[in-house]
Amino acid sequence: MLADKIALNHYNNVHYSMKVVSLSTYKADTAETDSTPLVTASGFKLDSLNPKKHRVIAISRDLKALFAFGDKVILTNAGKFNGVWFVHDVMNKRYKNKIDILINPSDRQLSLKGVLISKI
Repeated sequence: MLADKIALNHYNNVHYSMKVVSLSTYKADTAETDSTPLVTASGFKLDSLNPKKHRVIAISRDLKALFAFGDKVILTNAGKFNGVWFVHDVMNKRYKNKIDILINPSDRQLSLKGVLISKI
């Protein structure tokens, strides 16, 4: 299926990657991260009271070939998560073709399929 493949677009010598992925959410909590939940894998420090304000996503390790820490990406087909996000974290190695959206402790967990992530 074409939507499942990596696409590389060329427009005015600008290259960007896009991929259809699954999306889930995570919280800055030691139960869902490592022992330093307020510091992402890239070293980015999160606001403990409102971590979602940073619009951080974690990517599965297989997506590191397309996206790097600090990349600005746009999500589509992601409902309330549509829009611009920043890659600052990486997921456990057991996950493939997936992204995790950082949410606040009081937010409800959810997951979606068929989300398009594109590097801006």
